[in-house]
Amino acid sequence: MSEVDEAKMRGQPVWQTMLRKYPDLEVCLPDIGRALELLIETYRSGGKVLLCGNGGSASDSEHIVGELMKGFMKKRSLPPEERERFLRSDPLEGARLAEGLQGALPAISLVSQTALLTAYGNDVDAEMIFAQQVYGYGRPGDALIGLSTSGNSPNVIRAMQVAKTLGLRTVGLTGEGGGRMREACEVAIRVPWKSTPDVQERHLPIYHGLCICLEEEFFGA
Repeated sequence: MSEVDEAKMRGQPVWQTMLRKYPDLEVCLPDIGRALELLIETYRSGGKVLLCGNGGSASDSEHIVGELMKGFMKKRSLPPEERERFLRSDPLEGARLAEGLQGALPAISLVSQTALLTAYGNDVDAEMIFAQQVYGYGRPGDALIGLSTSGNSPNVIRAMQVAKTLGLRTVGLTGEGGGRMREACEVAIRVPWKSTPDVQERHLPIYHGLCICLEEEFFGA
């Protein structure tokens, strides 16, 4: 990220708020900016975002999907042309459908497929439970976000490796050292802590900020 771009990041209220609460995350700002640009490019090109992690990071994966797939800070009402599409398709119920829907940024949590995860882990290879889904869901231009506090979670690393081979963009959220994830993904956001609770605590404001910026980019008007 250029110095001009970093200055622009610092000027945005969401990142100013993050740094007031977590000044230690200032060192992450350039990588956060690169991740944001990557995700904007993904959605502009019609792609989707896949997410994976273990334990608390699995919960974070689900959390991120929730912020992307529905209104987070904005209601995201359907644009007039979309509402009209539903009215034409179903004159009786179209208005109700259009009113009940919100704009979405497509995202899939790979931790949610219980039957597939347990079957693949038991029958094939536990390290490949996320990689198999990347292979099945992923298309060139999509993005994978992997969360691992150590940066060394084998199943997340395998997913990153498959994503790279298939032409997906890759973002990692991890801790101070970065582990293997540091080299496995295109952008690694490494918070300057080693303890799992401390790392996870700081992942939250980072991904909230990314979701807020993405929502503003695509639904700000």
